[in-house]
Amino acid sequence: MTRSASSTGALEPIAAIARKLGLEPHDLEPYGHYKAKVPLDVLDRLSDRPDGTLVLVTAMTPTPAGEGKSTTTIGLGDGLRALGHKAAIALREPSLGPVFGVKGGATGGGRAMVEPMDEINLHFTGDLHAITTATNLLAAMVDNALHHGTTALDPRRVTVRRAMDMNERVLRHVVVGLGGRGNGVLREAGFDITAASEVMAILCLAQSYADLKARLARIVVGEDAQGRFVTAGDLRAAGAMAALLRDALKPNLAQTREGTPAFIHGGPFGNIAHGCNSVVATRLALKLADYVVTEAGFASDLGAEKFVDIKCRAAGLRPAAAVVVATVRALKMHGGVTLADLKATDVAAVERGLANLEKHVENVRAFGLTPVVALNDFVTDAEVEREAVIRGVEAMGAVAVRSEVGARGGAGGEALARAVVEAAGDGGRRFAQLYPDDLPLAAKIETVARTMYGADGVAIEPAAARKLARYEEAGYGRLPICIAKTQNSLSDDPTRRGRPTGFRVTVRDVRLSAGAGFVVALAGDILTMPGLPERPAAEQVDLDESGRITGLF
Repeated sequence: MTRSASSTGALEPIAAIARKLGLEPHDLEPYGHYKAKVPLDVLDRLSDRPDGTLVLVTAMTPTPAGEGKSTTTIGLGDGLRALGHKAAIALREPSLGPVFGVKGGATGGGRAMVEPMDEINLHFTGDLHAITTATNLLAAMVDNALHHGTTALDPRRVTVRRAMDMNERVLRHVVVGLGGRGNGVLREAGFDITAASEVMAILCLAQSYADLKARLARIVVGEDAQGRFVTAGDLRAAGAMAALLRDALKPNLAQTREGTPAFIHGGPFGNIAHGCNSVVATRLALKLADYVVTEAGFASDLGAEKFVDIKCRAAGLRPAAAVVVATVRALKMHGGVTLADLKATDVAAVERGLANLEKHVENVRAFGLTPVVALNDFVTDAEVEREAVIRGVEAMGAVAVRSEVGARGGAGGEALARAVVEAAGDGGRRFAQLYPDDLPLAAKIETVARTMYGADGVAIEPAAARKLARYEEAGYGRLPICIAKTQNSLSDDPTRRGRPTGFRVTVRDVRLSAGAGFVVALAGDILTMPGLPERPAAEQVDLDESGRITGLF
């Protein structure tokens, strides 16, 4: 198969990419010519080496198409290398749900892409399939134990859900065990998309095989008749699940089109999960590079908050600066322009939309980080609109830099790279989480809603409040919270654009992810199994006679 060309020609063999980081061929487990896994013992060997500088890329509230956060992350990594810095990037793996749904692939765009793009967007090294299988093994063992009566688990109180790496709305709520006694216990069940599964979160937060097994054993699968929690450890499922995940826990190494090393590992969504790539991939990159650029899903109210309050808290990571990606089209949408009219020049709408961007700049500052606004250029942008953005950001007391990485690759990201190096100069000394561990769970939810979303408060429905109380009684009160909320608004109402005020966030349900180490709060009408749109991106994907895949974007 012919591979995409980089700015210097064909893709480099993965061993050549590894050498840029000081790794040797024996440090790799190759998956073909252009991708490889890095065994965990390499990270152990580097444990005494000081960490590089960690930079987070987040965004303003996006349009449905996204604003180029991955593109900016990739281009910034290329830009840092163009300036002579030893840089690497750390990204999430794409889920087949968005690839075949609304957004398409998640490998960047234009000259700022990770490669091999088609393999990364599809099966890559099989990590998501392993996570799906481990999740479904646990569910199968739960239903098998119910069938044989070898567990005290109450069938009416089973909470474990199966997983599938696809947008499939008909599987949100299902009934299993139909067809007679021999088919198991009749009960209600359901599926989550793999990116929202607890096993995905566990893989992304585990720091060793021992940690992986311990977290898997802590997964709560339901309750017995007396209301006691039953775990995967009780069912003796953790060992087999860990065996399925052995290779999946190893970070994946790939490359950008310009040859920048790219660790692409783990793929939780930012709206319905914690939205960050794996801890082991980030830590490995920090040991090998002077600058590591990573992203968190969707905007600062979602992925960035979870990056700070879940991932950094669990792994002791300390970012030094944050990039907030903005686009003229997103600003116009938040300024009141319909999606159909975004290409028309409208400076007034851009200026109105700055209120949304300003909130995300404030959010980054709430973490004690210096924000750099990256204005991701599109050919449809008018120069007067770009100038309005730069003026508006400067009025916020922040730095704004035009990013042309899509069109020009690393050369188009050099100005952004210089601004990021300056912003990261203090090493993130003022970095802080939003809340302490000992704050009650409901108070943690309210802190995030008020600070990140600008809400007047939260309304926790009675059933959810009772669950929170039970979790605290059972010793889970010190866990951080992961709010599952729409990505289309700062509020929990996807139709409210701009910078909404005068609203409260409604929490209709909560779920305990004891193995991952957080409590999920479901806000508004958010779903953990998305559906495909009327015209899914899958309709455009094809395979030609030479074996070349087309239609991925």
